[in-house]
Order: sequence, then C-alpha cells, then structure tokens
Amino acid sequence: MILKHAAPALLGLSLISTSALALDLNALSDAEKAEFGAQVREYLLENPEVIIEAITILEQRNAASQEQADRDLVASNADELFNDGYSWVGGNPEGDITLVEFMDYRCGYCRRAVPEVASLLAEDGNIRLVIKEFPILGDASVLSSRFAVATKHVAGDDAYKQVHDALLEFSGEPSEVTLRRISDGLGLDSDAIIAAMDSNQVTEEITRTRELAQRMQITGTPSFVLGTEMLRGFLPADQMKQIADGVRAEQG
Repeated sequence: MILKHAAPALLGLSLISTSALALDLNALSDAEKAEFGAQVREYLLENPEVIIEAITILEQRNAASQEQADRDLVASNADELFNDGYSWVGGNPEGDITLVEFMDYRCGYCRRAVPEVASLLAEDGNIRLVIKEFPILGDASVLSSRFAVATKHVAGDDAYKQVHDALLEFSGEPSEVTLRRISDGLGLDSDAIIAAMDSNQVTEEITRTRELAQRMQITGTPSFVLGTEMLRGFLPADQMKQIADGVRAEQG
C-alpha cells in the first residue's frame, strides 16, 4: 500500500520542512490515518536516531534564535550598557571592546569569576571593563551594593574598587559594623559613606541597573555582555577570550 512506503519519506520530509509534505493527511480516511500513525511509530522505534537528530536540529535553531535575540537586546540598550555615566570603568578604558559584568556580592559564581575576569584583562590588555551593581540575593546583597556605590560617590573610583574587591572576599554578614570595619581598614571616611548609603543618588543608580537588567532579560549573576554578545552565567577566561576574538573578527 502507498502508505507503507510514504510514511518514512513523509517523516523525513516533515523533520526538515512543513511547507512541502509528500502526503495530504487531511485527505486520508480514519483507517488510513491510523495505519499511517502505526507505520510512523514503527519507523521511529526502528530508527530512534531520527528523533535525536530532530531534537538536535531544534536545539541548534533555538540557540541561534536566542543568540540573535540577545544581540538585538545589546544593540537596543548599548548606551546604558557601555556608557551610562555612573558605573565603574576599569581594565583598559581605551580598549577596543567592552566587557560589562552584572554582579552580586553574595553570589558564589561572581566570586569565582573574579580571577577569570582578571586573567582575561591581563592576557588581552585591550578590554574595557564596566561593573554593574545588581543585588538580587536579598537584603544583604542590597546593603553591600549600597555601601559600594556610596563609597564611589563619596571617595571616588579608586576607593570603590578597593571596597568592591573587599566585599567579594568578605565571608561574613554585612552590617553597619562590619562595613564600617572594611572602610576603616582602607582608610576611608566611614561616617560619610554610611550616611550616603540611603541617598537618592545611590538608590537611583541601583534602580537604573535593575531596570536595565529587566530589559536585557537578565535574571541571574554573574551575567556578562562582551562586545555584541550576551554571556549568561559564569565562563572561564579562555572561553571569554575566544568570544572576544570572535567579536573583533566580526567587527573587522
């Protein structure tokens, strides 16, 4: 019967394209549809690799679609990502490519990312780094970010970087006492920093970063933007370097 020979061919075609089927299923009788379904089932049981191949193709298409969607998000939010006017900038400020990191001081993977990012910047030498304070792991995260941002407002970028590094190494619970101890240890004006933590400026900066993260569909830390690419999650330095080289190659 024609169905017996049509089933495998139709299945193969349907896995590739739905625009040109070899058989009109709507024209079949109920009995023919049942027979066709049985033959398709038999074919798949005898050739399960077809299912795996189809799933692989689907995953590849979904990944490509997500990658393009992420690139579009980066392009539409480029000014706020790369030149917001308030985020700390390090690495090579004149670098030809920018790495943006959304981080939380209470995030274990953010702490793991510290030496990887440092290694990337040291090896490449032509990457600009932008740090985005994105506290999402509770009140302790918010308190730490407010302290760091307040330090930047009160004492400048160098002091911010010192506090930023200290908070990523700090293993205790943040409180006014422990934060004051950190700033005192760095020779900073602890009273002024503590007083600035609840300022409108600090609140606005953290709020703007949260709004940006929402637009970028970022829900976890660390999350990175490297040139035109979104990197959702922790990556070792060598993988980030490969991505940076790929971005540069595309830019010519």
